[in-house]
Amino acid sequence: MKSYKARGIVLNTVKYGDSAMVAHLLTDIHGRQSYMVQGIRSSRGHGSRMALLQPLFALEFEGLQSTRMEMHRMREVHNGLVLHTIPYDVRKSTIALFMAEALYRLVGESESNEPLFDFVWGSIEALDALQEGVANFHLWFLANISRFLGFSPADNYVAGALFDMREGIFTTIPPLHNDTMNSDCAAILHFLLHEDVRSIGELALNRHQRVELLNLIVKYYALHLDSIRNVKSINILQEVF
Repeated sequence: MKSYKARGIVLNTVKYGDSAMVAHLLTDIHGRQSYMVQGIRSSRGHGSRMALLQPLFALEFEGLQSTRMEMHRMREVHNGLVLHTIPYDVRKSTIALFMAEALYRLVGESESNEPLFDFVWGSIEALDALQEGVANFHLWFLANISRFLGFSPADNYVAGALFDMREGIFTTIPPLHNDTMNSDCAAILHFLLHEDVRSIGELALNRHQRVELLNLIVKYYALHLDSIRNVKSINILQEVF
């Protein structure tokens, strides 16, 4: 049995028996990986494992891998980031739930993608620290993670352009299909892709605009990765924001 140290971000958990859990994590060295976690109700060292295995919690842990086991095992788990606001702010915790579910749907079990992992880890830190523009954070995250999944919009925006979601390009010539963002939404998408997360408070969007843009970005993703259609927490986001 091989032991290793890793960082991980909790995406999803499923109860297994009376005292175990299967946890799906995005990790820095093994990509998205499934872990069998024993003794989730025991309290040792840094506290209950169950308390740590919450959506989008960032962890440091020791993993165990063996050719005789279908899943890795997890032990010696600790907080990787101490979250000061996400667990206590309903807006941020709702966004965290969405981010975790979206990542679970969008990222399959595969080899490590260190740039993707670092982006998500940094996004958790940014959301926890953010004071202004929280209501726009999920839009910024969803727009920017596309660059790590292979279908980031082209960097060819000009004022007044539409966004062709099939081709992933901005264009001033309306395409011969309806899978487009209008010029207002395209301008906001361009802003989200090119501005620092600390600037998203400058976007004065109302609820209708947020819902419209979220639906359009999800539609863009669905044209490339159909799995995002199953993200149920999108409905909760639309109610909160």
